[in-house]
Amino acid sequence: MIPVAKALKIIERESNPLGTERINLADSIGRILAENVVADTDLPPFDRSQMDGYAVKATDTKIAPATLKIVGESAAGRGWHKTLKKGEAVRIMTGAPVPAGADAVQKIELTEEKDGKVVILEPTGKDRFIIRKGAEIKNGRTVIKKGEMLTSAGIAVPAAIGYAKIKVAKRPRVAIFSTGTEVVEIAKKPKRDQIRNSNSLMLAALCLSAGAEPEIFPTVGDNISDLKSQISDSIERADILITTGGVSVGKYDLTKLALQELGAKIFFDKVALKPGKPTVFGKLKKTCVFGLPGNPVSAAVTFHLFVRHLIGRMQNVVNPCLRDGLAVAGDRAKGTRERDTYLPSKLSTDAVGRLVATSVRWMGSSDFVSFASADSLIFVPKGRDIEKGEVGRIVFLV
Repeated sequence: MIPVAKALKIIERESNPLGTERINLADSIGRILAENVVADTDLPPFDRSQMDGYAVKATDTKIAPATLKIVGESAAGRGWHKTLKKGEAVRIMTGAPVPAGADAVQKIELTEEKDGKVVILEPTGKDRFIIRKGAEIKNGRTVIKKGEMLTSAGIAVPAAIGYAKIKVAKRPRVAIFSTGTEVVEIAKKPKRDQIRNSNSLMLAALCLSAGAEPEIFPTVGDNISDLKSQISDSIERADILITTGGVSVGKYDLTKLALQELGAKIFFDKVALKPGKPTVFGKLKKTCVFGLPGNPVSAAVTFHLFVRHLIGRMQNVVNPCLRDGLAVAGDRAKGTRERDTYLPSKLSTDAVGRLVATSVRWMGSSDFVSFASADSLIFVPKGRDIEKGEVGRIVFLV
């Protein structure tokens, strides 16, 4: 039985980046960048007005009201490209270039226009309502670094600086299947002593959110020949194989045996972790293989801790580890003597604004219904408990 930290080191050692590809920017949301995004221009590319109003010299408005002659108009995409002189004003729209000679804008609500002149009702100061050229991005600056995920909010950045196509890491292909004669597919009505296959769909969804391409294979019963056949078929189409179930020490726990008979190298088969102790990690040919526990919460926790880490490493993610932080324990979090514990928890804030992590009330590692409400895990080091009100470490699931 090895510590979680050692298990992660082994996974890192066995991970290999999958290479890169260049794709259309429109298809890149959720992808990991394989190049720095570098600005090819200043943004804004000119001094830009923040308001509809009038571009002026600030000194001309020092004594208000001040009457100025309107000499032109600057609109978005159609600027006024002369030089403003003393006593003059240019009608200007939001987003339009501020003309040379102007050093301030007064918003339209504080002006009155009549007969080719404008009355500035209140003074405006230098640089008021102007965003200067390059204030947002300087030409040549790296604005997004390789190894970061491109988000829906961030995609506007490369679009604004000319990246019609962008280089990204190739996504790992992940094969997934559940094991166990008791497991039936979702559309089937379980018979006595049977359960539906919720694990495969959950793991596929987690793979998608982590940036991988999952493929679900049919469930395999407790038959070593069928299990070996399915493993052999699936690894031909995958960089990572995830199985669930059959990794403990019972009569019908055959996953590890099947892998060994196929020639897989097993790097670890027990982790000092609760939930998720009987997690298996190995490699068969070039495919990394995880044998995760069959209980849904154990499968989810071990995915977040281990599989997600490997998916990130294969794409050269800057930091593939789960985001962590500190929170006040909302209740007592009980640990175990020999294993680190990761308890499902729900985050909130208390009256003074502190982050509070409260354990989800669950019935054990099979209680996926309760786990569905968790947004974090409370880390409880082996050999101790976290008392209510104590500050402890958490990892974020979302």
